[in-house]
Amino acid sequence: MTMTLLMMLLAGTALPADFALSANDGKQQLVEGRQIVPPDPAPDSLSVIDLSGPRIVASVAVPASVIGPPRSVAIAPDRSFALVTSARRVEHGALVPDDLVSLVDLRGPKPVVSATLHAGAGAAGVAISPDGRTALVANRTEGTLSIFAIAGQALSPAGTIAIGPGTSPAQPLFYDGGRHVLLTRDGDHRISVLAMVDGKMTPLSLTLAPGLRPYAIDTAGPRTHAVVGNIGGGGHDIDTIALILLDGATPRVVDSVAVGLTPEGLKMSPDGRFVAITVNDGSNAAPGSPRYHKDGILQVWEIAGDRLRLVTQAPMGRWGQGVAWSRDGRTILAQAMDQRRIDVFAFDGKTLRHKPAIAMPAGPAAMATEDR
Repeated sequence: MTMTLLMMLLAGTALPADFALSANDGKQQLVEGRQIVPPDPAPDSLSVIDLSGPRIVASVAVPASVIGPPRSVAIAPDRSFALVTSARRVEHGALVPDDLVSLVDLRGPKPVVSATLHAGAGAAGVAISPDGRTALVANRTEGTLSIFAIAGQALSPAGTIAIGPGTSPAQPLFYDGGRHVLLTRDGDHRISVLAMVDGKMTPLSLTLAPGLRPYAIDTAGPRTHAVVGNIGGGGHDIDTIALILLDGATPRVVDSVAVGLTPEGLKMSPDGRFVAITVNDGSNAAPGSPRYHKDGILQVWEIAGDRLRLVTQAPMGRWGQGVAWSRDGRTILAQAMDQRRIDVFAFDGKTLRHKPAIAMPAGPAAMATEDR
């Protein structure tokens, strides 16, 4: 009996000891640089990936979407469930804003959708507080942040915060032990800072300006810093990632570096030392475009004090989305939406080495691991 199987049996769950979840969108396809609804879309789904393989060990049908930051899935601190949002659905052959939040029970032999709730139009990035009592969903189309209370396996609406027209709130991030939240806004190039005041989530007057169109954001390890990807170039102009020093109610941007075209997804290593990012690098553009490249790029940056330093990079599949690290920091997964696969890399602290990719049932659009 393997150690992974033994731990699964002891826990009474099908979850591997070290796992990632991939939300897969089958209703969008890239053709000549345009996102279209295919004539025979595959079902949206959520896949459980055993990182010791890595390999898919279970899947369940659930609405998902590639629209929005590739963090539209979040895992509860106790591993008992996950939340998956859907920013778009197909209506009369066209994509329209969606507002669904699915609760997926992870306790049994296979994942099961146990509840479906509604957030706001364009429900995208989702985050769960460290204590497992609160979930936040950024509604890009509506310009709001939905709050949900969590009690065991029950999710219930607990309010909505208006962020503002045109702000396009994208991804919430808890920090400071859950007492504060950063919320990226790719519509007006700001990051909101929110605080829990008397048990209520309240926006503060302070906002951050890390770059054009802040989008994906993450923290890990000692949680002294966060890293945000800025996708403002629109596939034409060079884009950046920025380093944020987390200091309670007064976080501040301390570094910014150019990375290439469209840093779509990013994730810190479990120890908080590195950050991996998927850079589209024109791989999602039309082949005739001067910015087109046949491959995307996976980059690894080191967080050295209050500075970002490029460690290494390697080619990856096209239209890159989410990123995940194994618990030991030696394996990185990078979603290649266009080829319906997840590229796998070995990382030794200095270099990246390709390993066999994972074929996915639909385009991998978002990914999450447990908070380390």
